[in-house]
This record gives sequence, structure tokens and C-alpha cells, in this order.
Amino acid sequence: MSLLPPRWRLPYVALLTVVGLLLSASALQAYRLSGGRRPWEPFLWEFSSVAVIGLLVLGVHALMGALRGRPWPQQLAAHALALPLFSGLHIAGMFGIRLLVYGLVGVGYHPDDLPTLLVFEGGKDAVSYLSFCLISRGVWMAGAAAARARELDRARRELAEERLARLADQVQPHFLFNTLNLISSVMYEDVARADRLLCELAALLRQTLAAQQRAEHSLADELALVQPFLALMQARFGRERLVVEIQADADARACRLPALLLLAPVENAIKHDVARHRGRVTVSVRAERDGERLRLTVSNHADQPLPATPPLPPERDGGLGLRNLRERLQARYGSAARVDFGPQAGGMRLAMELPCTS
Repeated sequence: MSLLPPRWRLPYVALLTVVGLLLSASALQAYRLSGGRRPWEPFLWEFSSVAVIGLLVLGVHALMGALRGRPWPQQLAAHALALPLFSGLHIAGMFGIRLLVYGLVGVGYHPDDLPTLLVFEGGKDAVSYLSFCLISRGVWMAGAAAARARELDRARRELAEERLARLADQVQPHFLFNTLNLISSVMYEDVARADRLLCELAALLRQTLAAQQRAEHSLADELALVQPFLALMQARFGRERLVVEIQADADARACRLPALLLLAPVENAIKHDVARHRGRVTVSVRAERDGERLRLTVSNHADQPLPATPPLPPERDGGLGLRNLRERLQARYGSAARVDFGPQAGGMRLAMELPCTS
């Protein structure tokens, strides 16, 4: 049984037992019709054959595995040698068990002469051997296909993880360059304010670096990064111009999502409204859990519709940051995630829906 994995041993023995019982029940009927007086004899005949065949099948399966990929002439030569060996071992083992049992119970047993046995049993063994070879080949092919599928799945996972890592690496430089540009606009007007902004930026970058190493964290951790960024932007534009609203219930905060997922949408919301309007702009981040789904919304709304400068046409997909977001969600969740981006009354709105795992 060493050729059989431990988890398959009990089912294999159970299968052989069922086959032996079915064959014995059929043989018992013929035995009684022929006037037999010892009902245990058909069970001995069939189970002795099934037991030996059960062991030999393991050897056939191992042989088929060893012959995989070999040239056909070598395979045919191996089978030409294995078939007589299979039949010889089957006959010797089967009749050896029968003679032993009959001897123990003190009953005489007189099998047919050897030439007759070789012809009668050899023909059946040839059919059995061919059948077992075909079944074994199918099993090996199925195992190889399953191994290829597992390897392909592993390669896909590694590719997806590599892609996620590449996309995540794009988040921080994009966010950093835009933030530094914001700080540079006030550094000559208010040095103390610019210094304060740089200190806040350094603290925020330390948090984002730590988050990036985790690759995935809870929505609560993500909001802990978004809030300092929004505070930094409020310090830049003034709280009278930038109003921040964050709403997320406890169930939503427990959901896990890719790290740094919301920074780009929040920054995009500020870039599209706060930096281009004189009036007050409200930036909202909302999250709610609906069963096993997490719904996230990032939106902005300007109180005064008149822009400080002629408005630029919004990019259809939200620019680099949101293209990155779409690709990250696609790589992580596939079709299970959905992203909608477009204008709403007085501003822009980004809605995301993705699976919630706690």
C-alpha cells in the first residue's frame, strides 16, 4: 500500500470490498444452482482474486507513471514483459490463497491443470491488464492536468501580486509630487506655514510607507491616512474653503481593502474643485457595508458655481490616480469590483463597490 497515498487507502480497500461482494453474490447464485454445499467457497474464490488484483493494480499504475513520456517502442516492450508477469502473479497469488484456506479448514481443493489455468485465466488477465492500463493513463493525465492548472493558478497569483505591487508603488510618487507642488505655492508667502506643512507631510509619508508594506489593511486604517492628508489640504487652502466630511460605520471600517486606495480619489476631488474655485468646497468620503459588499463614495461639491479660472474639462477616467485605482481593483478583485466616476451637481463623484472581507 506504499504506492497509495494515505488518504486514499481506506477508500481503495472499501472499493475492493464492494467489488468482491458483488462478484461473490453473483457467483453464489451459480454455485447454489450447481449443487454447492459450502456457501463460503464463492466468497473465497472471488475475494482471493480481487485481493491479488488490487495489489497488482498499484504496480500497473506505478508502471504507467514510469513510462510517461517514453517512446512508444519502449512502452510496448515494457507492457509485453509486464502482461505475462501480471497474469503469472495473479494466478499464483489467487490459487495460493485458496489452497491455504482450504488446507486450514481441512477441505480438499483440486484446481484445473496448469495449461488450462493459464489459458482460461490468462485471457481474462489480458483484458483486465489492458483495462487497468487505460484507467491508469487517464488518472495520470488527470493528475498532470490538475498540476498544470495549479501551476497556472500560482503563476497568475504571482503575476497579480507583482502587478498590484507595481501599481501600489505608483501611488506614493504621484501623491508626493502633487503635495509638494501645493506646498511650493506658499513657501515664499508664509515660511512658517510651509514649514508646518512639510512637517505634516513627513509624518503622513511615514504612515503611507508603513501602509504600503502591508499591501492590505482595514478601511479604518485607510481613513487614518486620509484624514491627515485632508488636514494637510485644509492647512493649505484654509478651513473656510475646504470642508471635510467622513462618514463610515463600524461594520464598514472593519472591511479590508488595498492600502492607499483612497488617497488618489481624495486628492483628485480636491484638485478638481478646491484648487479651482474661490468659494467653499465640501469633500465627502462615505462608506457603508451591505452584506458582503463594501460601498465607498468620494465626492466634492462647490457652494459657488463660478470658478476662479475657466474650468478645465474633467478627464473622462479621472486621470492617472484613478486609472491606477481601476487597475488595482481589477487586479485584486476582477469583475467583483465596480468603479463609477463622473460629474454630479456642483462637483464630481467617484463610487466604488468591492467585496468586504473582515
